[in-house]
Amino acid sequence: MSGVNRRAVLGAVGAGAVLAGCGSKDDDTTGGGDTGTSATTAPATEATTTAAPSSGGAALAKASDVPVGGGLITDTLVVTQPEAGTFKAFSNVCTHQGCKVAEVADKLIRCKCHNSTFDIATGAPTGGPAQKPLTETAVKESGGSIVAA
Repeated sequence: MSGVNRRAVLGAVGAGAVLAGCGSKDDDTTGGGDTGTSATTAPATEATTTAAPSSGGAALAKASDVPVGGGLITDTLVVTQPEAGTFKAFSNVCTHQGCKVAEVADKLIRCKCHNSTFDIATGAPTGGPAQKPLTETAVKESGGSIVAA
């Protein structure tokens, strides 16, 4: 043979495999950080979850599906009802590291990736590492549905 032994080759291959698995959150191309929480998100409603480009567009959720003091998580938004008859919508992507928020409870929107919480009325961070508010989408109630305003 040419002076390379089997152990040296296997050691080099093994080291390459180990290094291939190394990375950092900065290498995450999904923008989601720990995306394992998607299975624990609140169920989306039957309504369309894409934002309407103008007033009177597609329904984001049924108003009756959004509890007072709570909310629901759709594919792209968190729709909340901080007080009876007042509806808000925010991006469902946490401003800390891009994880999708997981639940709405106790008047808070929660991201379970790093325990950030946001106010259901303003989207402002109330705890955890997130420093920026969730991006708000203006909405209104129309005919029993929540639509983009």
